[in-house]
Amino acid sequence: MRISQNMNGTNLNIALEGRLDTTTAPELEKALKDNMDAANELTMDFEKLDYISSAGLRVLLSAHKTMMKKGGMKVVNANEMVKEVFDVTGFADILDIE
Repeated sequence: MRISQNMNGTNLNIALEGRLDTTTAPELEKALKDNMDAANELTMDFEKLDYISSAGLRVLLSAHKTMMKKGGMKVVNANEMVKEVFDVTGFADILDIE
C-alpha cells in the first residue's frame, strides 16, 4: 500500500493506494498517529484503494473516534467495493462518506 499525506493548515489529507489489510494497516496507523495531533480535520481519499479488510476498518474506527473529538473525519472517492464493505459492516452509518 502507498500512503500520501498532505497537511493543509489543520486539515490532514491522506490518500491510500493499493490494499488496506492486516499487513498494511500498521503503516496507516503509524502515519495517522504521527500526524493527527496537529490536525483538526482528516480527509481519507480512497480513490486508488483496491481493498479494505477488518484490520483496515479497525484503524479507520480508531481515527474516527479521535477526530470526532477535534473536528471531524470524512472519506472521499471510495469505490463501489469499499462502499459495499462499509454498508455490510455498518461503517456507512458511522463514517462521513462523500
